[in-house]
Amino acid sequence: MCRKDCCVILCLNTSPPSPLSSQRTKHSEEPKTMKIVHVECLQDNYAYIIVNEVTGEAAAVDPVEADRVYWAAKQIGADLKIVLTTHHHWDHAGGNEEIKQLVPGIKVFGGSKDAVRGCTNSLENGDKLPLGPDMEILALHTPCHTKGHISYYVTSKGEDPAVFTGDTLFIAGCGKFFEGTADQMYQSLCVTLGSLPKPTRVYCGHEYTVKNLQFALTVEPDNEKTSQKLSWARGQREARQPTIPSTIDDEFQTNPFMRVDLPEIQAKVGCDSPVEALMKIRTMKDNWRG
Repeated sequence: MCRKDCCVILCLNTSPPSPLSSQRTKHSEEPKTMKIVHVECLQDNYAYIIVNEVTGEAAAVDPVEADRVYWAAKQIGADLKIVLTTHHHWDHAGGNEEIKQLVPGIKVFGGSKDAVRGCTNSLENGDKLPLGPDMEILALHTPCHTKGHISYYVTSKGEDPAVFTGDTLFIAGCGKFFEGTADQMYQSLCVTLGSLPKPTRVYCGHEYTVKNLQFALTVEPDNEKTSQKLSWARGQREARQPTIPSTIDDEFQTNPFMRVDLPEIQAKVGCDSPVEALMKIRTMKDNWRG
């Protein structure tokens, strides 16, 4: 049964920005096309609704609690057309079959190398999907957490792009290496995602930011930007507000997993290559009990 009364919706475009994100790309004051709404799911998951404000066409990202996402879309007048699944884990793909029942004919996209439940259309790296006029979704293969993990890069004329990173890139962290290697995670984080424009807004799959920043300070205790962002993130959570989105620029300043190219980071963890440093920091995080 659909639980219309339990839907939790927050429009992230209006969330207070991180102190590091104040310098965004300046655009003209023409109306924006892209609206992004998040729906809290399970204990700490985020599903997202991406809306083309011109047509009302919308995509749901990882709608694990399909009824919540369905009613969220109804409340904002969005017309769900597609589902974008980042990877096959239940807490991301577990609502696909139900949303297909709620929205007959909806297309469910997922990576061709992942066994995504309910998938109707498989994606390869570089595939593009339109979402109404002036909006485009680009599939980026970002393997390691799972073999076929896909991040979705969304562009709209006249505004900063957004990327939906599932469990590959978290705010100040990254996913566990369940089905891949440190080299794959380095390519996914620092090359594929790291090559996106720095103002790109980052929407990840879980609210892990405070813990991730606390760990980041064990790697770089003298990183003032990380300390500032941790203070901000704690305030957000105390106010029951999200810490998302971040930006690619923010992550290069505060995320230890995306700073492994820096000699000072390699020196701090006793390594002399970025991939080795990434593996060392991942092991440190796995053993951390903060």
